[in-house]
Amino acid sequence: MKKQLHALALVSVICGASVSAANAADGTIQFNGEIIDAACTVSPSSANQTVNLGQISDKAFTGAGDTAGATAFQIDLTSCPASVSSASVKFDGTPYQGDNSALELTQGAGVATGVGIQIRNADNSVLPLFTQSQSTTLSQTGTNTLKFNAAYVAKAAAVTAGPANATATFSVVYN
Repeated sequence: MKKQLHALALVSVICGASVSAANAADGTIQFNGEIIDAACTVSPSSANQTVNLGQISDKAFTGAGDTAGATAFQIDLTSCPASVSSASVKFDGTPYQGDNSALELTQGAGVATGVGIQIRNADNSVLPLFTQSQSTTLSQTGTNTLKFNAAYVAKAAAVTAGPANATATFSVVYN
């Protein structure tokens, strides 16, 4: 019985050593940030909005990278405290086949193929998902308007017709 206990203890020590070796670290990532107690108010008309890209012919896309239906939209911030001087916006959603430069269309019967929806900064530069937009200086009085646009973007050589909708959420990031 004692030999079995000694053998069991020895096996436990050996297994523990191999688990420690399996958990060896190759590096460290430190995450930094701050939770603030005061922020701007997102205007109700900006918080939940629909951007209508319209009906676009599949013939408008002659190859991958072509865009059509660009439509402006904005996010308005009010009541900004003096403790925040600028803000940017980060859009999250399902990327088009792993490509963060466009949103994947909402799947359903007959949905369009070969196309996604691209979000852009006010200067028309592509704003990838999960990335902060250009920063905007905030005023403590009045409305602060953060401008963007969205467009269909061909992600394949051929685009097929069908419903072409997508959803994104956004977060305001204060700098």
